[in-house]
Amino acid sequence: MDWHPDLTQSGKPRYLAIADRIAADIAAGTLSAGERLPPQRRLAEALAVDFTTVARGYVEAQRRGLVESRVGQGTFVKAVPAKVATQRAFGPELVDLSMTLPPEPDDPALVARLQQGVVEVSERLVSLLRYQPLGGAPADKAAASLWLGRRGLAPAPEQLFVVPGANAALLAILSSLAKPSDAVLCEALTYPGIRSICAQLGLSLTGVAMDGDGLDPEAFAEACARLKPKALYLNPILQNPTTITMPERRRLEIVAIARQHGVAIIEDDAYGFVPPDAPAPFAALAPELTWHIAGLSKCLGAGLRLAYVVVPDIRSGWPFVAALRASSIMASPLTAALATRWIEDGSADALLDFLRAETTARQRLAAETLPAGSYRVDPLSFNLWLKLPPPWTRAAFVGQMQATGIGIVASDAFAALGPPPEAARICLGGPIGRKALGDVLAFMAHALEQAPEVSGRAL
Repeated sequence: MDWHPDLTQSGKPRYLAIADRIAADIAAGTLSAGERLPPQRRLAEALAVDFTTVARGYVEAQRRGLVESRVGQGTFVKAVPAKVATQRAFGPELVDLSMTLPPEPDDPALVARLQQGVVEVSERLVSLLRYQPLGGAPADKAAASLWLGRRGLAPAPEQLFVVPGANAALLAILSSLAKPSDAVLCEALTYPGIRSICAQLGLSLTGVAMDGDGLDPEAFAEACARLKPKALYLNPILQNPTTITMPERRRLEIVAIARQHGVAIIEDDAYGFVPPDAPAPFAALAPELTWHIAGLSKCLGAGLRLAYVVVPDIRSGWPFVAALRASSIMASPLTAALATRWIEDGSADALLDFLRAETTARQRLAAETLPAGSYRVDPLSFNLWLKLPPPWTRAAFVGQMQATGIGIVASDAFAALGPPPEAARICLGGPIGRKALGDVLAFMAHALEQAPEVSGRAL
């Protein structure tokens, strides 16, 4: 339709004025449910504003539940009662899809169950305010052992440590394995945290080529022979950012090469408990080589900041403990006690069941919204890896999303080998609800069908 709003009477930014005008015209009956709004570029020309201004206005209207974007068709007015037409769906802050967070539980019964665990732990509050043994109290180690048993691991208590998060574990492990300028290997696209930690320690981190099953064995063998690395860092289940899960046959190939060259394996099993039938961990296939990190942030909640670490042998644990003591002293006793309680009373399993079901639903939503073949994903991953079609570049797409209030991460943050691909990681979890996520994905799908813009001009 030839909708041409008058923005001259509004003192707000133009994009908010556009959304306000949509709301007002719906309430007045000027815009009816099912009507198609003008294409963004045509409206931008009519209003003499940048394309991004109109794009932000449309996405703001989507946030308020006023319009919907349909792939390949355009933006349409929704059936919104007049009395709620001017209400916001959520606040004006950035929609942050940049962090890989699990969906937050919204089932009242599950939330009440988790809260009961907090109440019961608080009954021991005074004792939990004291220093605890480095590496975890006996009860917390017992719960950790029970939890790790689900991944086929049964470490001796002397090889098991409770630490304040996976990053603290990585810092301590690498401090004990390597010295400045030593080589460490990782996947070609890898977790940004390992890049930061290696840079802080002065280690030379080198990416190794990947294929559809993860790390390429031939490329790994060549890098071992050429660089003599001290360690290989892997994120082998629902790999961050590609969502690849390395099959067992590939793991066995990697283990054989690591044994041949005496390379330690650092297994970041952040998502290991999410798939109910995940492959056996490296720590079960090559326990003498593997430093296993089972963080709880991705499978239970990011705010827990807790991880269980299994070291290859008791002797390896000595320098690890020294590095851990120097950096963090101990994990929070309150956090550890809460995790222990949730593991013992089954709340952790209930939370995992929720995460699996909700993540599967969100992945279905992405499949229904985004262009087929435009991204890589696993049905249980909290993120997807979007491959940008030409002429889009990662900088242009991330920039346009940010301009419209959506935060995502360009491939540059993950690239450890060669130039970054034209891709971006998009989180599907965190505090955002399923409905709001659908609106954001629809906006992305619509944007992908348009030409990228720089300062209102097509590239």
